[in-house]
Amino acid sequence: VQLVESGGGLVQPGGSLRLSCAASGFTFSTYDMSWYRQAPGKERELVATITSTGGSTEYANSTKGRFTISRDNAKNTVALQMNSLKPEDTAIYYCYTKIPRGHYFLGGYFFAGGDYWGQGTQVTVSS
Repeated sequence: VQLVESGGGLVQPGGSLRLSCAASGFTFSTYDMSWYRQAPGKERELVATITSTGGSTEYANSTKGRFTISRDNAKNTVALQMNSLKPEDTAIYYCYTKIPRGHYFLGGYFFAGGDYWGQGTQVTVSS
């Protein structure tokens, strides 16, 4: 299981960024996906979650109305569109999925259950 984020960078307050996470090594369309973030000196927090089919999403109160999570199950990607960015959105953003305990052979992939994180991508909102 591999998750690789991209799209972070430096943006001015009020600006926009689009993060992307490329997933591989498992049956992506089977599992919910989430974005988390961790600011310096703070605990990692949930930003948004999308169900396996993309039919339902949830957001942290601090990002509702500004961020949009989406997924493309044909391309094994999940995205986070971030608008109206604020300095307090500055953090490392991580892609995450949780696979129930066990070992699986599905869709040509052999993979194990567990908590999987990407390496993170830095988002800095500053003038």
